[in-house]
Amino acid sequence: MAKQERAIRTRESLILAAAEVFAEEGYVPASLTTISRRAGVSNGALHFHFENKQALALAVEEEAARTLDTITEEASGAGGGVLQELVSATHALMGRLAQDVVVRAGFELGGGLSKGAGTCRRGWQKWVEEALSRAEREGSLAAGVSPEDAAGAIVAATVGFEVLGAQDPDWYTGRKVAGFWELLLPRLAQTRTQK
Repeated sequence: MAKQERAIRTRESLILAAAEVFAEEGYVPASLTTISRRAGVSNGALHFHFENKQALALAVEEEAARTLDTITEEASGAGGGVLQELVSATHALMGRLAQDVVVRAGFELGGGLSKGAGTCRRGWQKWVEEALSRAEREGSLAAGVSPEDAAGAIVAATVGFEVLGAQDPDWYTGRKVAGFWELLLPRLAQTRTQK
């Protein structure tokens, strides 16, 4: 049992170290030697868990995608209507991007350099599209608002926050996200007089 626990800890430390190195240096210049050194393990231990850099990048993306799933599940279960779920999930996602290097690196790897390229961004887009379809079915979208168009605007803005936040963490703040929703929500939401 101790060997299995040590292997799990080693794998987790490699994923964290890879995320840190990918976030700091980028995928292409990142070296497996730097990652193994950062994790405090040998190159042999790294290769025991991951065949190559691409496999390690995929593991980072998968871990980030699991966190994204948790964020969207929690938002979906919080109540308050679908539009509130979108607002809550966006705030939670930006908070995690600000605080969690694995999530940040997982999204950044979406630039097409690893096999899972775009896993997180595609997952976010799919969830936003499904949420807006639910909003349309429940009648909470304003007349004339297309779920497809709204999804495009929300995904583009949130991916923009993610990309800009990698250079300037102010883009991850609740103030920036709240400003976005204060601008967009009145256009999206069905008002009582419209019903």
